[in-house]
Amino acid sequence: MFLCARSVRFTLPLILTLLSFAPRSTLAGSSSSLLDISTDGKLLACSNRDSGTVSIIDLDKNKKVHEIKVGRHPEGVTFLGDTHKLATAVYDDDVVIFLDADTGKQLGQTEVFDEPYGIVSTSKGDKVYVTLDYPGRIVEINTKTQNVSNEFSVGQHVKGLAISNDDQSLFSTEYYTALVRQTDAKTGKTIDEWEGGSTDNLARQITLHPRRAKAYLPHIRSRITVAHGAGSIFPIVTIVDTKPADGSRRKKIPMDSFQGARVTSNPWDTAITPDGKTFFVVFAGTDDMFVCNVIDDDYRELTFRARLNLGHNPRGVRVAPDGKTFYVYNALDFNIVAYDTDTLQRRATITVTENPHSEEVLLGKRLFYTALQPMSSRLWISCASCHPDGQPDGKTWHNPEGLRNTQSLAGMAWTHPIHWSADRDEVQDFEHTIRGPLMQGRGLVTGRINDSLKAPNKGLSQALDAMAAYSNTHEFTLSPHAKQGLSPAAQRGRELFFSKQTKCATCHSGPFYSDSNPTDKIIRHNVGTAVDNPGELMGPEYDTPTLLGVYRTAPYLSHGKAQTLEEVLTVYNHDDQHGVTSQLSKQERADLIEFLKALPYEDPVPQAEAAGLVKVNK
Repeated sequence: MFLCARSVRFTLPLILTLLSFAPRSTLAGSSSSLLDISTDGKLLACSNRDSGTVSIIDLDKNKKVHEIKVGRHPEGVTFLGDTHKLATAVYDDDVVIFLDADTGKQLGQTEVFDEPYGIVSTSKGDKVYVTLDYPGRIVEINTKTQNVSNEFSVGQHVKGLAISNDDQSLFSTEYYTALVRQTDAKTGKTIDEWEGGSTDNLARQITLHPRRAKAYLPHIRSRITVAHGAGSIFPIVTIVDTKPADGSRRKKIPMDSFQGARVTSNPWDTAITPDGKTFFVVFAGTDDMFVCNVIDDDYRELTFRARLNLGHNPRGVRVAPDGKTFYVYNALDFNIVAYDTDTLQRRATITVTENPHSEEVLLGKRLFYTALQPMSSRLWISCASCHPDGQPDGKTWHNPEGLRNTQSLAGMAWTHPIHWSADRDEVQDFEHTIRGPLMQGRGLVTGRINDSLKAPNKGLSQALDAMAAYSNTHEFTLSPHAKQGLSPAAQRGRELFFSKQTKCATCHSGPFYSDSNPTDKIIRHNVGTAVDNPGELMGPEYDTPTLLGVYRTAPYLSHGKAQTLEEVLTVYNHDDQHGVTSQLSKQERADLIEFLKALPYEDPVPQAEAAGLVKVNK
């Protein structure tokens, strides 16, 4: 068909108008990850959580050129616009560190309230946005002044973060619910949100499609009502339709049935090629990845292309700006592997940091995170599926012994025995869990093992002792509610806590606010909570959990029914069996809660050592 000159004259302005509404780049809006690549494709930044460093890789030479110390447990990292400057969120130090990737120098830092995790930059690099896992906020930082310029609440325990191509919208994920929220970057107001199902859990990243109104988030489903692990945890990639419309606009693709019956575990990160045609998802539990074709049909969404075996505990994947190469971060091999996008062949392996652990702890951590044999036969679950990085999964499980709220591993080395019912006096007793119905693994010990609470299983296996050594490494960070010391309300609450009136410190005693002790006879208490757990088989007496870090570990109590500390003191404190609190005024309860939220306000370890408490190393 031929066009006359007049038709061409009218068509060109229309074409130019349409082009003006096209995305400014073929790249997707930035999404947070442990990896980021500069827009010129020359440098890759990698956040090394275990080493506390950020490594800079020259992608022309496939060589590490800098490794910069930034602090305890850095997570997200992002280049600032088109520059070689970058920022990283240092989770346990509550700071955002700014770096120069060319020189390897630190440029400054910004303090935030608590637990920065995801981080993205605007296209100009003039601002970065950071999620605060606790208490669920997004912070805006001016990169020139390095001052916080805005801050808004976006839910509870927010980790994943992405920014739209036009810098106008932020997309965040709630870690424990997989809720996706679209927020106006200027006002902090919610534009849209997509709720997850009741079983959705551990959504730590989100990726935007570069050309379609789609967002992709890897997470798991935790079916808490299924006992013995008979289909209780599933790996999922959820695809969210971000166009305004009625309905949920969420599609779940179960990754354990995506390629026939091939099971995967613990999806951690995703990436999409700049042309929007190829999708990658890495599985931190089964040490593999799926390479998928993106289907523009609003129905199938993804089709299987290939599966690749990776290294230990892959946690990050990113694609080069030209789309020719993608990079995988194997967190427990401490390397990055480059692959050809077309052939899927390895191009290079780059060491990003040295192993910061002893060989024993490294072995134990690899075992803790793997869903492969000898830990699991069905591939779908690892220890980290419920205790990622030593944190709880926020769920209360319907276990055979009754309801059990997942506990944090922080401070466990000082507060043996283990479990709400104190039915394990050493981590090595979890060989029963590895061999049992939950994980159905081959196990780490050859031959018979001893019953829990009987003769020690310690010393029967180097691998089992290594897993115990890693499990006992988790420590507390100080409460963000006590950064300036105890507030007047918290000081009043402290007096109430230690008073003979409330009797809170009768059980919650010592540096760890627990009378559990690895060297003494097992102590359990009946505090009246078993009546709210009709399926309880081991109660009504329970081990005393530590109160350190209680500000961020809701829900509470062994049955997980108390959603707040207020409910612990009132609704579920029957007949004042769990501390005498019924006589407290509303203000006194508020003061007591402020004190609990401030724990720990000082490092408990020096006090524990001075008191002669014993730490279990393995």
